[in-house]
Amino acid sequence: MSRMPTTVQLLIVLHLLSVAAAQRQPSLALPGCREMCGNVTVPYPFGIGAGCHRDNTQYSDFELACDDSGPSAPRLTMASRGYRLAEISLAAGEATTYLNATRNCYNSTGGFDDRNRNTYMGIADSPFLFSSNKTQLVALGCPTLGFFVDGEGQYVSGCMSVCRKAQLEVGSCRSAIPTGIDFFEPVQNNLLPRRSQREYATIASLTTPCHYVFLVQTDWLDSGHIILNRTDDFEVPVVLDWAIRNGGNCSAAKGNVMADFACRSANSECFDVDNGDGYRCNCSTGYDGNPYLDRGCTDIDECQHKENYGCHGVCSNTEGHYTCKCPPEETGDPTMKNGCRPKDKFTVALKAVTGVGVGVILLGSICCGTCLALQKSNLMRTKKKFFEHNGGIILQQQMRSYNGTTGGASGGFKIFSSEELKKATNNFAADQILGRGGHGIVYRGILTDNSVVAIKKSKMMEEAETKEFTREMLILSQINHRNVVKLLGCCLEVEVPMLVYEYVSNGTLYQYIHGGKGLNADTALDTRLRIGAESAEALAYMHSSASPPILHGDVKTANILLDGSLTAKVTDFGASKLAPSDEAEVIATLVQGTCGYLDPEYLMTCQLTDKSDVYSFGVVMLELLTRKKVLCFDGPEENRSLVACFVMAVKFGRHAELMDGNVRKEMGPEALEEVTHLLMRCVSMSGDERPRMKEVAERLEALRRYQQHPWGHAGGGDLEEEGEDEKSLLGRKQQCDVDYKFRPHDLLDLEGDSTYTYSL
Repeated sequence: MSRMPTTVQLLIVLHLLSVAAAQRQPSLALPGCREMCGNVTVPYPFGIGAGCHRDNTQYSDFELACDDSGPSAPRLTMASRGYRLAEISLAAGEATTYLNATRNCYNSTGGFDDRNRNTYMGIADSPFLFSSNKTQLVALGCPTLGFFVDGEGQYVSGCMSVCRKAQLEVGSCRSAIPTGIDFFEPVQNNLLPRRSQREYATIASLTTPCHYVFLVQTDWLDSGHIILNRTDDFEVPVVLDWAIRNGGNCSAAKGNVMADFACRSANSECFDVDNGDGYRCNCSTGYDGNPYLDRGCTDIDECQHKENYGCHGVCSNTEGHYTCKCPPEETGDPTMKNGCRPKDKFTVALKAVTGVGVGVILLGSICCGTCLALQKSNLMRTKKKFFEHNGGIILQQQMRSYNGTTGGASGGFKIFSSEELKKATNNFAADQILGRGGHGIVYRGILTDNSVVAIKKSKMMEEAETKEFTREMLILSQINHRNVVKLLGCCLEVEVPMLVYEYVSNGTLYQYIHGGKGLNADTALDTRLRIGAESAEALAYMHSSASPPILHGDVKTANILLDGSLTAKVTDFGASKLAPSDEAEVIATLVQGTCGYLDPEYLMTCQLTDKSDVYSFGVVMLELLTRKKVLCFDGPEENRSLVACFVMAVKFGRHAELMDGNVRKEMGPEALEEVTHLLMRCVSMSGDERPRMKEVAERLEALRRYQQHPWGHAGGGDLEEEGEDEKSLLGRKQQCDVDYKFRPHDLLDLEGDSTYTYSL
């Protein structure tokens, strides 16, 4: 066999070396540093060992450790915290870690049986935050309440799983987590009390032996890993977002020399992250590599992979880009396969092509105009479809009928267009948001007449709710009570109707109590009693005077607004229902409400009644008089529920100690026993033992009048001389030595799995 000439061999070798060099990818780690731990790539700013990672005093967790000394697979961890990292993405700014699911198990009578060690994870002062887009909280098991708290013990996110027999195979719930979370400590509560074997048998089929609560990657949930009746320990993946967080956003970091701007490559770009403070870097278009390294972003040779970049002609690579042309003797579109054709040398054919091109352009212009007209027409038809589907025609007829009956306008109620509300809220801008709730987002809006309103943009509505929407809206619009937020109108030409309310300027009662907006130890007892009495009057009006009666369904301090003179106004009818005309009619619904305020009887029966509002209002009055939150996770487990603390304090005669300092100072023993008696009736486990809302309002107003009298203050007045007046003010003869007797299984203690109630 003849030898190939030496020159030809050399040219072939040089060509192969150049191809190999073009295909070799640059290292993602610092020169001389380790890039892999097992099968996990470790890109800079992360690094294994000293001198191989981005180093600053505030965030040290860019330093990683790789344990590959044993027979098991190499393990990559945060050097200072020990958390394992299974994957690090440079482009997505994400990392994957693993956490054990927290487990509590119960025996056949509902008693505690076994648990694993609570798994918490703290990543404060690090580049990492829990991903709010790709991570969710899951509670698994029936019935259970799962949530988690931050480093200060404050509630962050949670959900409740309650099963019916036909739904036992589901048995889980999910909850989104907010941005900026750097600490996770799970809490799980069993919602069933301890009972005897015989009593427990009726509900045993609706429970699972073990309950879990854990953070997990959202994709993991959708891949069939959920097994309801499992009792083992298992590990779940959790997605973390990472960023450069020691220099603020891009503009601040570029001007801060001490922060050491991280985008080192000349062909890189900086962008702000949306989870917490900080920024990340990307290579510019046409470049690839590691933007955190000097000269880390290198030019992409698109011509080596022409099919990926849509070039089917002659490709020429340029710095950061490329050109694609047809060969010199051809013409056409080189970005299309077979798009280059030999040039047409015939003049007549060229003229014909030109004429056809002009015709195509004209035809395209006509088509574009037609499409725009069709789009506008389709938009109008869509709005009309939504308007009719949401009951707009029926509502207009009812409004005309009402106007004809009353001889005037329907209480100022108006049907708004979507364009009016977009203009009023600056296209629903984020800076116009007044608050977010379980039923939607509330925006501040200014109408064309310069009146300020609150616009509620609701979430999805069930089909069954849509059928009753127009009737309920017209009824709600007729409510004209000084302590109820007025419904001014609605918009029906969108998929989910929007509601327009009067604007109340001074925030919520929750903010007034807990947010530093006014309520403190010096706030007069009369102010608190007036706010409570006004709120009770509003609920009593809806229960007794509205036609038909209206059940609120989510009474809490966050749903009571205060105007400039601190007048209470009840709002948020997102969970409201019209009371059934037949008392025997069952209100079948999913349980809605807020933990801490939720009626235990409603929770167990799924039947919302007017007594459910009474229970929730009792919790509101406790919160107002004690200035304590209804659920508090800072202290011992038995003190986490305000209702449970109050009931136990009454049992031992120490309920006065729960009251706020100024309440104890101003309220005499007779008035204290009166309000204690009223609140104990309101929060009774049995709805039949609770008073009507009208009675609650009357007793609070009587108590307020009693307090305004000189003998109503602590230590004031001669009760023997003023006995008859006292009786007329409070409505019943006071007993200073009321003996509360407690019986088991009447009052659900969500924290302690025990039950109490009282009787006189």
